[in-house]
Amino acid sequence: MAFADVFPDLLEHPTPLMRRFGRLLDGVAGDALEAHARRSQQVTRRHFGKTMRLFAPLYLSNECVNNCSYCGFSRDAAILRTTLSVAQVVREARHLHALGFRNLLLVAGEHPQFVSDGYLQQCLDALKPFIATLAIEVGPLADGQYAEIVRHGAEGLVVYQESYDRDGYQSLHTAGPKRNFGWRLNCPERAYAGGFRRIGIGVLFGLAHWQAEAMALCGHLEYLYRHCWKAQFTVAFPRMRPYAGNYQYEPDPALVLPDRALVSLITAFRLTFPPVGIVMSTREPAALRDAVASLGVTHMSAGARTEPGGYTGAGRDDLHLTVKGRRVELEQKSGCETATEQFQINDTRSTAEVVAMLRRQHLDPVWKDWDEALLAG
Repeated sequence: MAFADVFPDLLEHPTPLMRRFGRLLDGVAGDALEAHARRSQQVTRRHFGKTMRLFAPLYLSNECVNNCSYCGFSRDAAILRTTLSVAQVVREARHLHALGFRNLLLVAGEHPQFVSDGYLQQCLDALKPFIATLAIEVGPLADGQYAEIVRHGAEGLVVYQESYDRDGYQSLHTAGPKRNFGWRLNCPERAYAGGFRRIGIGVLFGLAHWQAEAMALCGHLEYLYRHCWKAQFTVAFPRMRPYAGNYQYEPDPALVLPDRALVSLITAFRLTFPPVGIVMSTREPAALRDAVASLGVTHMSAGARTEPGGYTGAGRDDLHLTVKGRRVELEQKSGCETATEQFQINDTRSTAEVVAMLRRQHLDPVWKDWDEALLAG
């Protein structure tokens, strides 16, 4: 029995842990949040010390077969697309390595025509000799495929459900394999069966009511801790940002996750799941990231780019459009610097500036916390 099988019942009959989590969220409206924040900080120090793990996303391709109404890579979006060659991926990774990163998240849209035939495995093979920690955020795969990816050096997988509202999910995803709600919901379990040591889940807040999404995310995490107990888990609470095709995006006031509620989520997940990693990306403004850095967050990206080739300009010589699954050449490529970004980041500080901020807060940036040599012998 997989999580998709028990999920409907969890919504009707939440577990005792979920109910306790819900009571913590109630503190967002009162004076309890400050007390929760102090406790959250203490629990974080107990389990993680005064550290912050740093990572960078490395976008391989912005090709995609899915139509998702909230994503800049959506299939029908008229954006500049490219898929980096393995050599170009290495070029981007070496740039990030020079900045200090030893933890990279490889990101790609879901398109079997462009990201297939061993491409991801080749990228991992090329990066593994100098990047200690490699994770992937790609379209859901089958069990056997995950095992193969692990054999080629990936040890982490990130898959956000986007929304746990099944009806809303169907209306948001109008075409492509991502429409299959249950297949995506069970993805973390398939990844665990394939051998991944670290698994990240999350919700894209702004697509449905935040309280219901948070409760569902809590239930999912509790299930994974019970059934996939050998893995380490992270949770993330990304909020909608302007994206390609809708750079004038304005959040729906009825669905928005306010700053205070975001802080409440951080503290509630920390107090409910003391060992869980909590991720804060550059979607959030610098001032907010600074404020929550010591309250429960354990993983941060820095200096991030959300387009293929965004760090070095790699892939700009192969920009094109994709229409109905077919590559369409641009009539004129002059003035086109890089492929189109997935969404606009908010914290635009350099990696060095983020590191300086952490040190001012007496937090030690952790670039590397894993090496394959640990498994030797």
